[in-house]
Amino acid sequence: MRLHLEKQILVAGTRCFVQLTVLGLLLKRVFATNNPLIVLGITVVLGGLAALEVSEWKAKRTVKGMFWIALFSICGSSLSVGLVGAAFAMNFDPPLTASKFIPTMGMVYGNTMVGAALGMESVLSLVDARRDTVEAMLCFGASRWEALRPIVVEAARTAMIPSITAVSITGLISIPGMMSGQILGGADVMDAARYQQVIMFMIAASVALGVVSASVAVAFAVVDSKPMLRTEKISTKGMVGFSGSKSQSGTRTPGLRSERSMVRMKSWRAVANTVE
Repeated sequence: MRLHLEKQILVAGTRCFVQLTVLGLLLKRVFATNNPLIVLGITVVLGGLAALEVSEWKAKRTVKGMFWIALFSICGSSLSVGLVGAAFAMNFDPPLTASKFIPTMGMVYGNTMVGAALGMESVLSLVDARRDTVEAMLCFGASRWEALRPIVVEAARTAMIPSITAVSITGLISIPGMMSGQILGGADVMDAARYQQVIMFMIAASVALGVVSASVAVAFAVVDSKPMLRTEKISTKGMVGFSGSKSQSGTRTPGLRSERSMVRMKSWRAVANTVE
């Protein structure tokens, strides 16, 4: 079929082997010390790597400041939900117990990262597809939120579908990894089921917070406070069908798209002034 995925599969497999090996060696030392500051530092580093993954390495569309948006949305939602869940739902004593908190945060980070990435990608895609509608609403007096709300809502719904689906099929079609691991380790089945329930609800809450915060922040990044749609802030990586011209590096330059956007904005404002 000539999928041309050989390089991606090789890189993914190599990364998986190296990353898990390094993580195992690192966690062995961290578990031995069980220092709360080190545990918190490790979780922050994991959040930073997640933000880098979704904003730089895997993103097809990016916007200026996207790394910081991803970092605050992923880390903020995951850490807040993780700390509350560890202290009050899972009863970790202390909450930052290395052997329990770090694996839990790994599961929460992984799902929140996927949700935030889908939300930001959907917002940028919808803004590019509906820029005429957004510009018309802004020119006729709509606020940033009024113009962007339909896009943010649709993007958030799209991004949360995998999380909602995972929660709904858990225990019916799939047996999650944490529950399976506890059962294989000899834990009581009902205890394993309760822990998995708490984890699934923590993941769903973190994904919801991360998706909403990331989607709103990215949407506000492409519409400034004037308000004006700033499509020149959006850059795409080797994608077909966008209005920018493609550079030699494979990234489309936003100059032509920005110029056309400004012309449309002036035309709409002229129409709005005439109507008034």
